[in-house]
Amino acid sequence: MREVPPVEDLGEGLWSVPVPVPHNPVGFTYVYVLGTPGGPVLVDVGWDHDASWDALVSGLEQTGHRVDEVRGAVLTHFHADHSGLTGRLRAASDAWVAAHPADARVLRRQSERTDDQRAASVVEQMTRAGFPEEDVEAYRASPTVFRPPALPDLALDDGQRVDAPGLDLRAVWTPGHTPGHLCLRLAGRELLFTGDHVLPRITPHVGQFPLDSAEGDPLGDFLASQDRIGRLPGADHLLCLPSHESRFSGLPRRAREIVDHHEERLEGMTALLGQGPATLWELTSRLEWRRPWADMRPLARHMAASETAAHLRLLEERGRARREGPTDRPRWACVIPGTTPRI
Repeated sequence: MREVPPVEDLGEGLWSVPVPVPHNPVGFTYVYVLGTPGGPVLVDVGWDHDASWDALVSGLEQTGHRVDEVRGAVLTHFHADHSGLTGRLRAASDAWVAAHPADARVLRRQSERTDDQRAASVVEQMTRAGFPEEDVEAYRASPTVFRPPALPDLALDDGQRVDAPGLDLRAVWTPGHTPGHLCLRLAGRELLFTGDHVLPRITPHVGQFPLDSAEGDPLGDFLASQDRIGRLPGADHLLCLPSHESRFSGLPRRAREIVDHHEERLEGMTALLGQGPATLWELTSRLEWRRPWADMRPLARHMAASETAAHLRLLEERGRARREGPTDRPRWACVIPGTTPRI
């Protein structure tokens, strides 16, 4: 578990409050607190856990604020380590919660399903992806399901100004990590809150759900968003405040590094497909991962497969891969340049 750093004064009414994510290798999520005449505005809120809530409340006190004074919270995206405490925050204050409409739609769909329905959906995806029965049964025995937080009550579109009196804080839509991921630019201070879109060392997860979906192109969106964020006016001079790891500068260079990483991954997957058609599980299990495949739990393997699926989807968009075989157990094959794919 990573050591949780202290609350830090970043000057001019801006603070970073690290909120722990217990029993999770991510360690903590930075919640940023911006002081305004109408009460503090938060960027993200943190994980839904008693220890996380206590850290947020005590962190706010160290910034000179009470939790009931919070004016509002902007979610960079809907993932639980960023949005989990929205319900507790609402119960303790009159704070509004804003998110991009695309992420709000995801949360609304999730909220309409029961835990059993969400778990059954994962089982179905694993089966269609070609996961061996022992993996599917292991997941069935101890399913991990995403329980949506309280729904946001304000929509924040690309370029829209946040309700933060005295501050020009604007949304920059960067879809990919989630459909509605937002970065936030604070004018006048050359600051950019990057959420999980751009991190200084690691690359965020970009997955495709359902795993074999032929709709959407999350990785294509993500790479386009990296290009866009790297071309922001004055990008070279921005100080980036991410949700994890540490503050950094050199945004255009880091955005290019992230794109290059995924392009290398796409090339490696194309080479594997050149050895013959493969199910999603077969391809995922042959790739290199930070943790050895044999050591991954079923849910981690499912997440790895979703990342592989996103790469396959982009290869399909580029005409370099095609899916074939039965719809209940598709396989992917390499498309050789200059040939006509089979229908």
